Amino acid sequence: MTKSALLFTLLATTFAWAQENTPTPPPATPVPAAESTTTPENPAAPAEPAEPAEPAIPDDGVRVSVLGYHDFSETLPETAMRIRTSKFRQQMEALRQMGLPVISMADFIAWKRGEKQIPPKCVVITLDDGWKSVYTDAFPILKEYKYPFTLYLYKSYVDGGGKALTTAMIEEMLAAGADLGSHSVSHPYPGTVKAMRKKGPDAYDAFLRKELGESKRFLESKFPKHKADTYAYPGGFYTEEMLPLADEFGYTHLFTVLPGKVKRGMDAKTLPRYIILGNYDKIFEFATTFREAGAAGTVAGGPGGDPAVGPGLAPVQTTPYPVTPEAGSVINTRLPEISADLSTLEDFDPASLVMKVGGFGEVPASFDPAAKKLAWKINRRLRQPSCEVSITWKDKAGKPHSPPLRWSFRIDRNSAYQPDGE
Repeated sequence: MTKSALLFTLLATTFAWAQENTPTPPPATPVPAAESTTTPENPAAPAEPAEPAEPAIPDDGVRVSVLGYHDFSETLPETAMRIRTSKFRQQMEALRQMGLPVISMADFIAWKRGEKQIPPKCVVITLDDGWKSVYTDAFPILKEYKYPFTLYLYKSYVDGGGKALTTAMIEEMLAAGADLGSHSVSHPYPGTVKAMRKKGPDAYDAFLRKELGESKRFLESKFPKHKADTYAYPGGFYTEEMLPLADEFGYTHLFTVLPGKVKRGMDAKTLPRYIILGNYDKIFEFATTFREAGAAGTVAGGPGGDPAVGPGLAPVQTTPYPVTPEAGSVINTRLPEISADLSTLEDFDPASLVMKVGGFGEVPASFDPAAKKLAWKINRRLRQPSCEVSITWKDKAGKPHSPPLRWSFRIDRNSAYQPDGE
C-alpha cells in the first residue's frame, strides 16, 4: 500500500469513527461535529467541466500543504480532532526549523490565480469549527511565530456556549490578521447531506442554499470588514450540486479533507487538505514532506501531489539538525555512515534515541555524548536506489518528541556498483 493510500485509509477510518461516536449537540448549545472524510462511496464527485471557464494555468512546480486543525488542550485526552497544545507548538516549531514558510490565504489565492509567486514549498494553516481553544491555546502560539491562519466557522457555533468562540474573540483574531472562512450553517454530517439529497432536488437545493449561502451572509454581516470567500466542506463531503452554488454565492476556493499537496492548476472547488490528527502523528509528517517537481512541472507518485520519489528524482528535503548523508543527496557508496548532529537539541534523553534505516529496521546506532552525535555504519551493502532514515527520541520527562527526524538519500548506481557476489 502506498503512503497516499495508507493516509487516505487512516483518515477515512478515523473520521468515520468520530462521526459515529460523537453525539449530536442539543440546539441550545451546539458542539462542533467531528469531521469525516470524503470517500470513494461519494457517487456525486464533481465531473471535470467540458470547457474550463478560464485558461489553465501551467504548473510552476510549487506545492502547498494546507493544514487543518480543530480543538486544542494540554490536559484533556488527545483524539482525532483534539491535539495537545504542546504538540501543536512542537509542530509550529518544526515548520520553522524545516524552513517551511507559512503563507496567508490571500497569498495562496493570488498564487493559485497566477497573480503572485510564493516559495516552492510552503504551508497554509486553517482552524475549523470555532472551538474556544483556538483562541486560548492556538492563537498565542500562532502570534508568537507570526504565522497567518484562517478561521473556518459555522454559524450555529459562533457564540454557541462555553466551548465556543465568542464574537469578541473572533474579532480580536481577525484584527490580528486572521482570515475568515465559511464552514456552513449547521455543520451537517455527510449522512445528513445524503438524506437531504434523497428528498428531491427542490428540498436539497433549499438545504444547500441555506448551508452555503446563509453561512457566508451571516459571517460577512457579523464581521463586515472581512470577506468569507473560501469554504471548508464539513467532513470534506461535497456533491456536484454544491459546485454551481459556490460560484453563485461568491466562494472562490473550497477545501476537502482529502490529503495532498495543492498544485496551481488544481480545481479550486475541490482542493486537498491535511486534517492534522491529535492521535496519529504521521499525518503531520506526510503533510510536511515535499518532493521535487520534474522538468515538465509534474511530480512522480500518487494523486493529490503527495508522491513517492520516481526514477531520476531526488527528494527536496530540509532537516532541523545536520545529517549525513545529507537529506536528498546522491552518494557514491553503498556502505555509508549514517549520522545526525544533535548538538543543538535540548531536553532529550540520550538513552531513548532510536535510529531506523530502510531495509534494516532499528539499528544499533551509538551516541557520542561529547559531540552529541548519533551514528551507525552500514554493515551490509545497500541494494535499493534510495534509503530512508528516521530518528526518534523522548524528552527527559519521557514524552515522545514529534515529529521524528526523517530524511532520505539516494545511491548513484553506476559509481557505487558492486557485483552481487562481493
